[in-house]
Amino acid sequence: MSTAEAHLRTLFLRGLDGDAAAYRQFLSELAAHLRAFLRRRMFGWPDDVEDLVQECLLAMHNQRHTYLRDHPVTAWAHAIARHKLIDHLRQKSSREALHEPLDDALELVADSDTDAQEARRDLLVLLDTLPDRHRLPIVHTKLQGLSVAETAKLTGMSESAVKVGVHRGLKALAARLGIDKEAAA
Repeated sequence: MSTAEAHLRTLFLRGLDGDAAAYRQFLSELAAHLRAFLRRRMFGWPDDVEDLVQECLLAMHNQRHTYLRDHPVTAWAHAIARHKLIDHLRQKSSREALHEPLDDALELVADSDTDAQEARRDLLVLLDTLPDRHRLPIVHTKLQGLSVAETAKLTGMSESAVKVGVHRGLKALAARLGIDKEAAA
């Protein structure tokens, strides 16, 4: 029996016999022992170690009546810690199973990016069929998000001409696509 085992066992037995100070010291020293034990097994989740140590200490306190006085206390503590660790890993894996892998989502984003690029290309081809007085106001106000005043200043058109250009350009596009003129306006 190691000196650490003998020391912990002595403190625990004194605690079981009613020595509150010995029991507090046992829990404190056992917590440090369990922290090292769990850290080695939970290398990728250091944030979970302290929570698991507390769960183990609580379980050991609640199950202290199951300890056999002639057995090593660290073996008993490790058995409880292993069970708590397994429970923790099961819960973690069930939570992780609810998350969709990012790789699957990337396919959706890639498809939508491709669709958006194709739609933008088709729209630009369609806009190229319009005269500049209709195309430029649509491109600047509807696609680039500029105001009517900014578009007028940029194109050298009056604000009224920009508004008319947008209206007539959209009307012409709707006619080319066979869309109801009232719906397009």
